[in-house]
Amino acid sequence: MTRYPAPELKDLPEDMRARIPEVQEKSGFVPNVFLALARRPAEWRAFFAYHDALMLKEDGSLTKGEREMIVTATSAANQCLYCVVAHGAILRIYEKKPLVADRWR
Repeated sequence: MTRYPAPELKDLPEDMRARIPEVQEKSGFVPNVFLALARRPAEWRAFFAYHDALMLKEDGSLTKGEREMIVTATSAANQCLYCVVAHGAILRIYEKKPLVADRWR
């Protein structure tokens, strides 16, 4: 993030300024990837559209926690420590279990 500094929240388009605090309120933090992508609003919007289509849909048989568990396990299989930590934190919040993300093996 030092090579390409993240933009200030106040400098972002309105839809992005509204969405980032919503994420922070729900999860307790703002994932760095959200701010990194915010430098390019069209890509940021595409990322969130895809995220929302997969993770926030109302139909289907998986809970939000189960979906987050799949993302966490996939991140571990892909050896992406950043994603494991970020999605593991959200998984712990959704499931209200502090160790659930650490039991993937």
